[in-house]
Amino acid sequence: MVESWATSPSGQALGIDLHIEPTGSGLRKGLTDALRDAVRGGRLAPGIRLPSSRTLAADLGIARNTVADAYADLVAEGWLTARQGSGTRVAERPVETPEPGPARGRRAPAGLRHDLHPGTPDLSSFPRAEWLKAARRALTAAPNDALGYGDPRGRVELRTALAGYLARARGVHADPDRIVICSGFVHGLMLLGEVLRSRGVRDVAVETYGLDIHWNILTRSGLRTHPLPLDQLGTRTGELAAGEPDVGAALLTPAHQFPMGVPLHPDRRTAAVDWARRTGGLILEDDYDGEFRYDRQPVGALQGLDPDRVVYFGTASKSLAPGLRLGWLVLPPSVAAEVTEAKGSADWSCGVLDQLTLAEFIGSGAYDRHVRGARLRYRRRRDQLVAALAERAPDVRVTGIAAGLHAVLQLPPGTEQSVVRAAAWQRLGVSGLSSFRHDDAPATATQDALVVGYGTPPDHAWSGALEALCRVLP
Repeated sequence: MVESWATSPSGQALGIDLHIEPTGSGLRKGLTDALRDAVRGGRLAPGIRLPSSRTLAADLGIARNTVADAYADLVAEGWLTARQGSGTRVAERPVETPEPGPARGRRAPAGLRHDLHPGTPDLSSFPRAEWLKAARRALTAAPNDALGYGDPRGRVELRTALAGYLARARGVHADPDRIVICSGFVHGLMLLGEVLRSRGVRDVAVETYGLDIHWNILTRSGLRTHPLPLDQLGTRTGELAAGEPDVGAALLTPAHQFPMGVPLHPDRRTAAVDWARRTGGLILEDDYDGEFRYDRQPVGALQGLDPDRVVYFGTASKSLAPGLRLGWLVLPPSVAAEVTEAKGSADWSCGVLDQLTLAEFIGSGAYDRHVRGARLRYRRRRDQLVAALAERAPDVRVTGIAAGLHAVLQLPPGTEQSVVRAAAWQRLGVSGLSSFRHDDAPATATQDALVVGYGTPPDHAWSGALEALCRVLP
């Protein structure tokens, strides 16, 4: 019988929780073996405090002396330490831990000295203090029902804040009722892929260069992807007509083509919208880094030309941090209900507290201040990159630099792979342009280049990364 003094008045044991399952014929030996295995296997890390013998005995429903004896055995063996006032802890000693599995995705930054892969902002610049202030205000003001399951579209506070911000900063026609909060672009694309498939769409046009993870998501949704040609004016959207009537949607990055960096020419923007109107197709607009512009007038969202035919995707991944897992869809009325239903059946809602915090962050003006500050910092880096290449690698032409967080370095023919290998020897992470080319792209689309994410390193590592880059260029 568990001793009554080991429990609180409510009947629950006081102290630290520990999941342990004694095995074997003898209770003391079984408990000792289970604890030893947990330490040896790394489940109980060095320095972690264990429950008191009284608490663990109450949790397991066994005598306190049995636990005390097991602890004493493991202290004698060196697995645990026991000091008065400090309790019983796992001893500080080498512990065998499982080897991590291979990293998922295109790259594995672990082990790199410098990381210039595109797609990630400078994470060290995340506005922690301002974010904490916004979180405190948001949580204080949040009604109790905000912590429930809520609306699958997301919190109305964030949808309202986004509607105002997107209209002002990106020219998006956004009604809070037609905004759906999601866990980043990939999540939003999964939802759209499901809806497109259920509507009978089988083929989606994509850009010749882009991210294979996005194409793979569409493929897993049962859709075929067809690359559109690309030139100095952006994606050749006039060729969408060649796919009629099979192509039912087009995935584009019109403000700043990824990774080539060119904005979609106005005539081609118009051609894409005309195609969607004529065929009833949908344009999926990935506005992944629209806030970061340097040497040109702002390029507004394509969605502003026809909110009824364009699905607008935005995220906080480049402006703040991808770890927030916050994105949004601005949906045409014709698909809003279907996307909401698809999201509701899958996960119902994203994290409410981060939604409320972002709403407060936008509403207080902190988001605008952060973006403007980041824009100045990234522009300085871009200028330093261009200047360094002009001096150290004059044969390398830099393109796609009017906006965004990355640049394309045009290399002499046949040198891309050798440069990528040289960078690997220097423990410098860079991406060859060929890794972004669609498998079905024609051979004429091939060119040698690097895609360099100058926004990725923290400030203290930027000069070293730039020096390492210059050393590997031809």
